[in-house]
Amino acid sequence: MRRVTVVGGGAAGLMAALSGARAGAQVTLLERNEKLGKKLYITGKGRCNLTNAVSPEDFLPNVVTHPRFLYSALHALPPAALMELMESLGCPVQVQRGARVFPQSEKASDVTRALERELRRLGVEIRLNARVRSLTRREDAVTGVEMWDGQKLPADAVIVCTGGQSYPSTGSTGDGWSLLGECGHTLYPALPSLVPLICREPWVRALAGLSLKNVRLSVTQGQKKLFSDLGEMLFTHTGISGPLVLSASAYVTALEVEELDFRLDLKPGLDRKQLDRRVVRDIAQAPQRQLAGVLCGLYPARLAATVAQLCQLDARMPAGRLTQAQRARLVDMTAALPLPVTAVGPLQEAVVTHGGAEVRQFDPSTLQSRLVHGLYAAGELLDVDALTGGFNLHIAFATGFVAGRAAAQR
Repeated sequence: MRRVTVVGGGAAGLMAALSGARAGAQVTLLERNEKLGKKLYITGKGRCNLTNAVSPEDFLPNVVTHPRFLYSALHALPPAALMELMESLGCPVQVQRGARVFPQSEKASDVTRALERELRRLGVEIRLNARVRSLTRREDAVTGVEMWDGQKLPADAVIVCTGGQSYPSTGSTGDGWSLLGECGHTLYPALPSLVPLICREPWVRALAGLSLKNVRLSVTQGQKKLFSDLGEMLFTHTGISGPLVLSASAYVTALEVEELDFRLDLKPGLDRKQLDRRVVRDIAQAPQRQLAGVLCGLYPARLAATVAQLCQLDARMPAGRLTQAQRARLVDMTAALPLPVTAVGPLQEAVVTHGGAEVRQFDPSTLQSRLVHGLYAAGELLDVDALTGGFNLHIAFATGFVAGRAAAQR
């Protein structure tokens, strides 16, 4: 039996250990924390959005970084197969809005427990509170791992699944960067992805707690459109957040955000002519009413006063006194409200990490290193990341599945 050591007991590590053991390997799973799947427990706000019920072809457009590298992994373990696997392990799943898949219990702990039960049934040796210091090698092949207590564990293959560097309290502190770096792998800096955006303008912070639905956020760099989508967003005491903003952050985290243009269309269902007619109609119905009150028909009251302020209009003036030029400013602001984003939120608050191991140095069909024989990597440690909706967690499961199977068979 081939001896396979998996470093890291998160989503990728659990699946790598499972697929390796099912393929006939003698598997040892090393986890630095006191329990397995610590980061899994907080995914989806504790509900664990474990995948998205779409085909591999529809999955790939949701991958922001190196989607083509994941083609083999997504066909080896597509979302439908992962759902079937969880069901077979005693963890029934359900599909919710946006094709997001959760355990029926809506408890992330049930996902971890189901996988751990199967690992123990397969005879996987699970070592907790076990931190790897380095990889042992002979020439261009890995021979095992050395623990921080000095113990050396021989192995025919080692799969590094230590995750990214977001949520360091879960153990994702960048151990994998060191392990792969000492083997000569190129590693890109860890940057935050799926993270709130910082806005220091007082008017943004004054709207903290205000949630907007069915708005369009667009991000451009000069003439180049980087992002544009409909969805929900939230004003916070530090800037903006919500699903729409988190998705936008994935496209801008490696850029100088102060050089980008962020615009919010508050009424994406109306073009400028339709919007102008709407404003004219609302004013005609109550010309003596204060402008802020009339604008409440377009957007929430707290935002109405802010939009008027940004247009340099008196929110208390009778709406009927609005000139054509002032109305044009109002329409422009409604269709393209500039958001003064000054920075991307910190890595500690990011859902996932952008950056990691250069994917060209790994075989996409096996996840084996092209530099060191017997060395594999899976999950967030690789330089791949996706949008919200279960895509990132599925990437971890799928790449772990491929790496575990390949490590056991070769």
